[in-house]
Amino acid sequence: MDLYTNVNKIFLCYHKIIMRDIKNVLICGLGAVGSIYADKIQKFTPENLRILVDKERLNRYIKNPIVFNGRELNFDYVLPENTDFKADLIIIATKYDGLKDAVTNIRNFISEDTVILSLLNGVTSEEIIAKEYGWEKLLLSYFIGHSAMREGRFITQDGVGTIVFGSKTFDKTNENRLKEYFDKAGIDYEIPDDIEHSLWLKYMMNVSTNQPSAILRMTFGDMNANDKFLNFAKKIMKEVQAIAKAEGVKNTEIMIDEAMHALSTMIPEGKTSMFQDVLAQRKTEVEMFAGAMIEFGKKHGIPVPYNEFMYEMFTILHKKFDKAKELVNK
Repeated sequence: MDLYTNVNKIFLCYHKIIMRDIKNVLICGLGAVGSIYADKIQKFTPENLRILVDKERLNRYIKNPIVFNGRELNFDYVLPENTDFKADLIIIATKYDGLKDAVTNIRNFISEDTVILSLLNGVTSEEIIAKEYGWEKLLLSYFIGHSAMREGRFITQDGVGTIVFGSKTFDKTNENRLKEYFDKAGIDYEIPDDIEHSLWLKYMMNVSTNQPSAILRMTFGDMNANDKFLNFAKKIMKEVQAIAKAEGVKNTEIMIDEAMHALSTMIPEGKTSMFQDVLAQRKTEVEMFAGAMIEFGKKHGIPVPYNEFMYEMFTILHKKFDKAKELVNK
């Protein structure tokens, strides 16, 4: 073992000793997933939780609070310009189109020891955050579980859900800090042996089921009962598999079987988040799914025709939604 390795190990041990336990938590995004963990953490230590909002959302949530599983949720909200709260853990659970603002708005709440989790779908949000704050503050992570159903400010979820996370670097300090916090808070989690494989597996699930289910208006039960759909989903999965392999993800040859098994376990009446967005005529997350796949395809010279097709379909849907809003606002 060389001198550099020894010195580095000593530094990491010292750094771990002086790093504080996770106590203060900031959540950015009170959608279907953010509300689940805002509710859990408020039940654990309400005095240590803050919800980051802009002025428009602050007024909206005070006037019409989020209703989660039949209960109104009232939180301690903070605006981006607030400077008297430092977070040990920041959970970003916005939609993809809110990520840029979230990255800017969390700046005043970051300290030297802050850990950042991004629970957005996709595989690109961590890269975006890391460019601003560095990989040493980030853990790769995602939410997996039964879908939360959202209608306006009303959200229902049956409690089945897990945060999967892990360190991209060899330093496991923040991984261990988060594990200890989740143990105390009673939050279900999983730390896989290969977090990058797990993250891309979730991405494969999203790209192959979120998008076509929204276009075809199909629940998980509808998908699993339709062999034509399952064959179509596998074709989309093959595009993700090829991109993942080109990105250096390990064990890509087993990903399609894993994804098909995961799909078979979903509750039949559940709707994907994109299906719910289409029903509510909200802008979807197609940019982080088909949009990102198209960019990955250009990067590696890999054809992704199914994702190109779905991107066009959602472009048409978004234009339809915009037109409907124009008519309502006239």
